[in-house]
Amino acid sequence: MKFGKEFAAQMVQEWQEAYMDYNYLKTILKDVLHFRQRNSPSAPAAAATSKGSLKRRVSLYRAFSGLTSRYRGSPRKNINEDEVILTSAVKEEGGEGRYQTMFMNASEEGGEYELMFFRRLDDEFNKVVNFYKKKVEEVMAEAEDLTRQMDALIALRIKVENPELGGTKMENVGISLNSVSIVHPINGGTRTPEWSQMEVIPEVEMSTEANSVNDKRGSDDESSASSRQSKAKHGILGFEPASLEVLDRVKINIEPETPVSTMKNITASSKSDLSYSKEELRKAEGLMARAFIVFYQKLRLLKSYCFLNQLAFSKIMKKYDKITSRNASKAYLNMVDASYLGSSEEVTKLMERVEATFIKHFANGNHRKGMNTLRPKAKREKHRTTFSLGFFSGCSFALVVAVIVLIHARDVLNSPGGPKYMENIFPLYSFFGFIVLHMLLYAANIYFWKRYRVNYTFIFGFKQGTELGYRDVLLLGSGLAVLTLGGVLSNLDMEMDPRTRDFKAATELIPLGLLTLVLLITFCPFNIMYRSSRFFLIQCALHCLLAPLYKVTLPDFFLADQLTSQVQAFRNLEFYICYYGWGDFKRRSNKCIESKVFESFYFVVAIIPYWIRFLQCLRRFFEEKDSMQIYNSVKYLSTIVAVALRTCYDLKRGMTWKILAAATSGFATIISTYWDIVIDWGLLRRNSRNPWLRDKLVIPNKSVYFVAMGLNVVLRLAWMQTVLGFRQAPFLHRTALTAIVACLEIIRRGIWNFFRLENEHLNNVGKYRAFKSVPLPFYYEDDEDKSI
Repeated sequence: MKFGKEFAAQMVQEWQEAYMDYNYLKTILKDVLHFRQRNSPSAPAAAATSKGSLKRRVSLYRAFSGLTSRYRGSPRKNINEDEVILTSAVKEEGGEGRYQTMFMNASEEGGEYELMFFRRLDDEFNKVVNFYKKKVEEVMAEAEDLTRQMDALIALRIKVENPELGGTKMENVGISLNSVSIVHPINGGTRTPEWSQMEVIPEVEMSTEANSVNDKRGSDDESSASSRQSKAKHGILGFEPASLEVLDRVKINIEPETPVSTMKNITASSKSDLSYSKEELRKAEGLMARAFIVFYQKLRLLKSYCFLNQLAFSKIMKKYDKITSRNASKAYLNMVDASYLGSSEEVTKLMERVEATFIKHFANGNHRKGMNTLRPKAKREKHRTTFSLGFFSGCSFALVVAVIVLIHARDVLNSPGGPKYMENIFPLYSFFGFIVLHMLLYAANIYFWKRYRVNYTFIFGFKQGTELGYRDVLLLGSGLAVLTLGGVLSNLDMEMDPRTRDFKAATELIPLGLLTLVLLITFCPFNIMYRSSRFFLIQCALHCLLAPLYKVTLPDFFLADQLTSQVQAFRNLEFYICYYGWGDFKRRSNKCIESKVFESFYFVVAIIPYWIRFLQCLRRFFEEKDSMQIYNSVKYLSTIVAVALRTCYDLKRGMTWKILAAATSGFATIISTYWDIVIDWGLLRRNSRNPWLRDKLVIPNKSVYFVAMGLNVVLRLAWMQTVLGFRQAPFLHRTALTAIVACLEIIRRGIWNFFRLENEHLNNVGKYRAFKSVPLPFYYEDDEDKSI
């Protein structure tokens, strides 16, 4: 794989604008190469080649500098005749530094191309350095917060485990300090006082234990130097006593994560006094462990950002040397090494301290367990998944062909039992058809999200290594399709003998058995069939059902949006209860339509998904104070009214109901379509760089967006078939036509899913938001005083 593609694949997508623009710099170098090819005759080119070969042969006889010496040393101050560029670091107004490169051969023919290259290279380098420095400052500030949180956690742990402890000092508890002092030419001296000491995470351990982690990494010299500096300053070996009095100044944060805590927080503050209970300690430890894991991931990504950009500058300079036959890379890379990007060690040292602290306090000293938690392994594709997917897909296709052939051979749709089958059995199996279709579209979404580098795992908050790939979702969908189609074949004997009208009870119970099997697998507590993903789905579904008692996150309202497109599936689920509970399934007959209770729930199940979204919007408005959530709630309220009136018209008929249903449905459709395209997708921007789209797009072909907008409008009008009387086609039964309309809505939702998450991803990219905010367990009272 070429470096450009590898560079794009490994970068943090939310930070992609902050990376070095490798492709643009390579484009400039291509212009330099084309100019040289056009203006250089073949003879001089051959001479240059010969000269280059001579230089290479001579270099084979130069003195060997040793394996342990650095290739790129400190910047040279003396200028010789072979110097191509001069690098310098200057301070601008405001104290910010900037690196500049002077190209010495700008007067040569074609030198303006190379001058343009170095100017853009400097801009990219300064952008990278400033971004990296800003992020390091952020993680250092966060490290200080985690240090204070660990002070409180250690004190709480000692207080809970030793309630009789009445002293104010904790023995053998201290803060380990790593002193870092690096000279940067951009600042002209040592670093500022607040950066001279890198305060990191406190640990209940001796300094020799902390240094053992550094010994494993081969950093004995740096560790001993740090210990000597700390000893000289504090008079002790890397730790100093801490006080239990910190507990007098902290409160514990109680997030409204359950319905009970939500109701309590309506009248009380979420920050309460410490009760020194084991449950409180367990919750605090869980929050701190999660905070450390997220913080460590930040450090890893920041270290990767530093390494990838250094490698990119090295690659582009080598490419420059190769094209121009110059030797400018060494001088420029010396500047890169001496800069903050190349010489800063705060992130590396902080990672070591986080690892040591997490292993000591949250993994019970188990190094392997702690590192597996901090560095979860990426999910690997399994051959058996691909094989099983192919097997079930082939079986599904074969069963579809068998069903079609059987229906055509027996002419079952025109048989006497055809209408009863469509009214009683078809809704039972179409329920699974809706689920399979939704899963297929979700698998397609995952595939295209990965192809266009939409970070869906971060947006949904999936735990690394447990997220489902598109093959996994297709495997589940094809497996369910095989079971459903097998059941359909068992119920296709629709020739109802007028003399006996006999049906086998075991055969008629197959749909109920299939539903029971799906529910058992979904709620199975054993570690089979993607347990973590199933539990994640169950948790989100529970948050939806208990809205607004749970804090609304993106997975919660995203799932609720999916449920609004499965209204017909909910109605079919209601039919299951009526058909097998009060119907005569042995004779394929029911009186559900005549039941007032069924009719009432026919309204309710259609409104429930929209009602959930309405309550979620209200919860988000009260928490986030976002006025857009009020408009969003109005949208769902209008949809609730439209669905209710359409259902009334579907059950009662009449011109009055038809007019009301058409008017409310038209109004809800206009609002929902505008919200889909403008708010959720972020399109129809008149003054954007891409007219009527967005400034940034992940799909190069712009026509895809216009086609998607058109499809959204057309598929939104599927309700017209129920309002305008297109309820039955000559070749389709009424239930079949209803199922087709429901499938069109599911397809519309599948299209909506891709562009909705694309817009969310681009919003994160625009804000450089690559991490979730993690609540911390303790709250210091002096923080409130500072805020006032």
